Amino acid sequence: MHLRDIPSVNSVLDRIDLKNIQLPRQMVVDTIREELFFIRSLTDKEKIFLTKEILFEKILSKIYSLSQSNFKPVINGTGIVLHTGLGRAPLSRKLVKEVTMAVAGYSPVEFNLESGKRGERLNHVAPLINSLTGADDSIVVNNNAAALLLCLNTLAEGKEVAISRGQLVEIGGSFRIPDIIQKSGAIMREVGTTNRTHIKDFEQVTNKDTGAIVYAHTSNYRIEGFTKEVTIEDLVKIGRKKRIPIIVDIGSGALFDLTKSGLPAEPIIKEILRVGSGLVTFSGDKLLGGPQAGIISGKKSLISRVHKNPMYRALRCDKLTLALMEKVLRGYSNGSPGKENLAYQMLITPRNILRRRGERLLLSISKDIVNKLKIRIVDSVVEAGSGSLPIKSLESCALQFATNNIKPTELAKRFRDQEIPVIGYIKGNIFTIDLKAVDLSQMKTLSIAIKESI
Repeated sequence: MHLRDIPSVNSVLDRIDLKNIQLPRQMVVDTIREELFFIRSLTDKEKIFLTKEILFEKILSKIYSLSQSNFKPVINGTGIVLHTGLGRAPLSRKLVKEVTMAVAGYSPVEFNLESGKRGERLNHVAPLINSLTGADDSIVVNNNAAALLLCLNTLAEGKEVAISRGQLVEIGGSFRIPDIIQKSGAIMREVGTTNRTHIKDFEQVTNKDTGAIVYAHTSNYRIEGFTKEVTIEDLVKIGRKKRIPIIVDIGSGALFDLTKSGLPAEPIIKEILRVGSGLVTFSGDKLLGGPQAGIISGKKSLISRVHKNPMYRALRCDKLTLALMEKVLRGYSNGSPGKENLAYQMLITPRNILRRRGERLLLSISKDIVNKLKIRIVDSVVEAGSGSLPIKSLESCALQFATNNIKPTELAKRFRDQEIPVIGYIKGNIFTIDLKAVDLSQMKTLSIAIKESI
C-alpha cells in the first residue's frame, strides 16, 4: 500500500452506520485519524501486505469494539468476594431490578409525599442504619474515605488529631490515613510507637488544641509479638475527661456477630458505639453487602455538625445509591443479611457445597475437554478482599487447569475474551478458577466458557 492509497477520514466515515454506533461522532473521527496516522507511520515493508479493504476492516473493527459498553457482567474466578477491581460487593439481580424500577424516571429523593414539602434524602436510610447500629443518627456519603475526611474536617480543621503510629495504615490504591488527615485540614499528632502505644501517650499529647482522637482499625494487616494498643474504651475515657470526640474508622463495618455464621470475628459497629465513640465510619460495599458508600454513625450533636459541613453536599450520594442501600438494609430484618445479600451468601458458602458445584460442572463438560485441559478440583483458601476479615483465610474450592498444551497466560486471556469474561488467576504456573465468588446462576455460563476455551 502506498501513501496515496490510504483513505481519507470522510471515506471511512461513509462506511460507518453512525446510527448503530454508541459513541460521540467526534470520538469516531478521532479514532479514525489515530488509526490512519499509525498506518502512515509504518515502513514500506510493514505496509506491503496491507490493502485498502484490510485497512477499512481494521478501523471499523476498532470503532465497533469501542462502541460496546465497558460495563458487562463478568465471572469472578479469583475467589475474592469483595474484589475492588470487580466492584466489591456483588448485588443480586432481583435486588437491582427492583431498585431500578423504583428510581427510573422521578422518585421522591428529597420530597415528602405526606406533607408535600421538601424532604431529606437521608431519611430513606438513616432510620434503618440507626436501628441496626444503635446510633443516635447517621449520614451516608459516597465512600468510607469521604466519610473519614468529612468527620475530620468538621471536628478538627486547623486543630490536632491524635492517632497511634501503629494505625497510620496504607490501604489499596495508595490510600493513606496520614494523607486523609492532611487533606482534611487537621494537623496529625502521632502517638506512641509502631508496635506499642499506651494510654499515657494519649494523655500526654492531647490538649486544648486537640480536635479529635482517631482510632483506625488496621483492616489489612496485623502487628504481632511485642505489641500494645490502646482500646477504644480507654480512648473514650480520655475523650470524656478532656472533652475530645473519638472518631473510629472501622473500615469493613460488621453489623452483627459474624462468628455465628462461621466467619472470622470483626468489630461490630453497635458495640463500638455502645462504649461511647463519638463517630464511627465504615463502608457500605464491604461486609454490609451494599453499593459503594461511606456511612457515618454516632452521636446526634456530632452528626448534626457533620451534616451542616458544606463538604457534605459535595460528598453525598445520588438516588440510585440511596435506593440500593435502603433495599440492602431492609434485608437485615432478622439482624443478619437476607437471601438477596449476595456478598454474604458467597462468604458463608462452605467448601463442600462449592466442591459439589464443581463436580456437577465437570459432568456437564465432555471428558475429552476435561482431559485436554487437565481440569481437576482442588481445595483452596481465599481472602474476603478489600481489607475485610484481614489475615483470615476462608475455605473454598477451585478448578485447576494443568494443561501443557496451552500456556497459562494464553488460557487466562481466552477466558477473559469470552462474551461473558471469566477472571481467574495464575499460581505455580497453573491457571485457576476459584468457585468462592462464582454465583450459582453463573455455573452454566462458566461451563460454556470452559468448552469454548479449547
